[in-house]
Amino acid sequence: MEYTIRSALENDADEISAVILRALRETNAKDYTDEIIERVERSFSPDAVRELIGKRTVFVATMGSRVVGTASLDGSVVRTVFVAPDVQARGIGKLLMAEIERTARGRSFPALTVPSSVTAEAFYARLGFNAVRDSYHGDERTIIMERVFDQPSRSAP
Repeated sequence: MEYTIRSALENDADEISAVILRALRETNAKDYTDEIIERVERSFSPDAVRELIGKRTVFVATMGSRVVGTASLDGSVVRTVFVAPDVQARGIGKLLMAEIERTARGRSFPALTVPSSVTAEAFYARLGFNAVRDSYHGDERTIIMERVFDQPSRSAP
């Protein structure tokens, strides 16, 4: 099946919210308590997602007309990377991250940072991100990870 990565539109908010909520409940719930999942879910209602689309550079992955994944760039920080549970491990997250990287490089960012869930740490590590430190929001552990882009080598004059 072919997947397309494109910029999110305001009318994608309902589907983006649904993908995030399913991923939280079905995938992240293995690593986080119900209380943490419920708290995080409140940040991703359709209205909250619509607001994020206005503030960040948000991408969606589509399969036909269905939104199956999302990722966003907030300055040089990668945020809200989620793929629908029924299509995880098919390269969709990698495609989304490639688009994030292209965008970041186009904006001349020297590096990307991602506050990774415990669930996604291995995914980001496979993409070249390194754990920098742990961050806690109450009992919710996040791993701050960074990927420094290779700098073009300069020839001696």
